[in-house]
Amino acid sequence: MKLILLGAPGAGKGTQAEIISETYKIPTISTGNIIRAALKEGTEMGLKAKAYTEKGELVPDEIVIGIIKERLSEPDCNGGFILDGFPRTIPQAEALDNMGIAVDAALSIEVEDSEIVKRMSGRRVCEKCGASYHTEYKKPQKDGICNACGGNLVIRKDDEPETVLNRLSVYHEQTEPLKDYYNKQNKLLIVEGQDDVKDTTALVLKAISEI
Repeated sequence: MKLILLGAPGAGKGTQAEIISETYKIPTISTGNIIRAALKEGTEMGLKAKAYTEKGELVPDEIVIGIIKERLSEPDCNGGFILDGFPRTIPQAEALDNMGIAVDAALSIEVEDSEIVKRMSGRRVCEKCGASYHTEYKKPQKDGICNACGGNLVIRKDDEPETVLNRLSVYHEQTEPLKDYYNKQNKLLIVEGQDDVKDTTALVLKAISEI
C-alpha cells in the first residue's frame, strides 16, 4: 500500500501514521527526517540540498522529490509506504506523478479549525523534562506543575492560538487543494477526526482496508 496522509496541523496525522505503519509493516516517510538523513549520509541529493540549507534557503521541490525518490527506492519500501508531510502543494504532487511515484490513495483526516485551535492551544509542556499535558484532555495533578518532576508547564510558541491560526491559513491556501487534485484521480479518502484517537483510528483502518 502506497499512501499519502493529508490533514491540517493538529489533526492527528502523526499518530495515525504510526498506527498504520505498525499495522501494515510499512515505513512512514517524513520529509523533514529524510532530508536530515540525506544531509547526514552525504547522498548526491543530500549534497545538493546542503548547498541551500547552509545559506538558510528552502530546498527546491525538485531536490526534495529527488531525495524522496532515493528513499522510496530502499528495500523497506518494497511493500509500500506512507508519505507524511509531502506533497504540500499542487506543483509538488504533479512533480511526484511526473517522476513515476504512484500512490494508491491520499487519506485526509478532517478536523474543524476551531477544534484544532482548542487541541493545540491547550497543550502544555514541562520546561524541565519535556512531559506533555493538556488543559482539558490531560490535566496535571497541580495546575501549571509537571507531575513527573515538578517543573513549570509552559505553552510552546507553535501552540499559541495566533501561530496555530497562521499555520491553518497556510494549510487551507496551499495544501487543502490537494484534496481536489487526488479526488479527480479517484484516490481521495476522507475520515472525520474524532475526539477519541481510538475512534479516529478505527475509521482510518476501515477506510484504507477498502483500497
